[in-house]
Amino acid sequence: MSPKTSSAAAPGAGLTARRPRLMTTLLATLLASSLAASPAVAQAPAAAGQTQGAAGQTQGAASQAQGATGQAQGAASQAQGATGQAQGAAGSGLATGAARPGATEGPAWAYPWDPDFKPVADDGVPRHVPDSSAGYTLTQERDLFVAPDWHPADHPAMPDVVAHGRKPDVRACGACHRVEGTGGPESSSLAGLPAEYIVQQMADFKSGDRRSFRPDRSPAILMTAVATGATAAEVAQAAAYFSALKPRRTIKVVEAETAPRTYVARVFLAKLPEGGSEPLGGRIVEVPDDTAQFEHRDSRATFTAYVPAGSIARGEALVNTGGGGVTVPCATCHGPELRGLGSIPGIAGRSPSYIVRQLFELKQGTRAGAASDLMKPAVQGLSIDQMTSIAAYLASLAP
Repeated sequence: MSPKTSSAAAPGAGLTARRPRLMTTLLATLLASSLAASPAVAQAPAAAGQTQGAAGQTQGAASQAQGATGQAQGAASQAQGATGQAQGAAGSGLATGAARPGATEGPAWAYPWDPDFKPVADDGVPRHVPDSSAGYTLTQERDLFVAPDWHPADHPAMPDVVAHGRKPDVRACGACHRVEGTGGPESSSLAGLPAEYIVQQMADFKSGDRRSFRPDRSPAILMTAVATGATAAEVAQAAAYFSALKPRRTIKVVEAETAPRTYVARVFLAKLPEGGSEPLGGRIVEVPDDTAQFEHRDSRATFTAYVPAGSIARGEALVNTGGGGVTVPCATCHGPELRGLGSIPGIAGRSPSYIVRQLFELKQGTRAGAASDLMKPAVQGLSIDQMTSIAAYLASLAP
């Protein structure tokens, strides 16, 4: 079957696999090094360190299937958890476990996490990205108190909290979310979000109302630390900056039966350098088109999301009509073009991995706080497959 894309065709290929990493995984290290650097991060909220219960752990090249009810996608799969989903024979490379106690096992592919990932050492040579005269060493790029500004003409002046943060606990917002707010599969894109919404989400992270289903992953730990340490003025400055930016279209959605073989670069999936493909199954595999460019934290980095065949049309029906009562038409709250309405954020053109995580966490109750009650009727009847279809359709739209 020829892959179907939301724009141009892209080659198909597969499930995730672990391997010795020979690439410059800067994003992975910047998250890892920050964990040891900060007392607030090392002493993350209790939720971040709790439970390695029913979810168990999976590591290694032969992946484990997550759930007696899941369907095995590989000959080497093993059952894990009561309701999980299968991962393929080539190994998911997704460390599972430490999920919320008593919760339904989530879609492991949406929560890539390899805490043992080892990046290459810094050789002191400045790195570069296309169409930029700037240069940063790996050490500079891995410093979460530095937001590499490759294209300063592309955005207005950054407030200090976005460009540098404030030591010891308030990392630079632009380090993970990029200076233009484009984010990536492991984080949220912030460009164009309502300032009021950003301020409220920071308050929810700080209060503990907004948590992650996988609180052991470094993005969840870092966001809680930043939200706890930032002042109201810093939050307001960052919110005003990101809300004024125009969202950039960075994701191409490809419907296919297969996807590239990948490895977990600590918190995101990257294509194996040697290539190859594997069955996609019911997952979304979202990868940078140029891994090094993304690791250099360039806001112009682009991504391809491989989604199940037919998922875009299924998602469109759910989003636009509610699927006969399965959910609620999204335009009711998110606006006719799904680009936001008042203080409600836009959802068009966002990372499908991120969208699946948010829908799942809203349903599970780990993401609560302001306006979460409004989302309950929309998520309570959704299956993981339906969440995947919704995310595929939304990602195919222009932001």
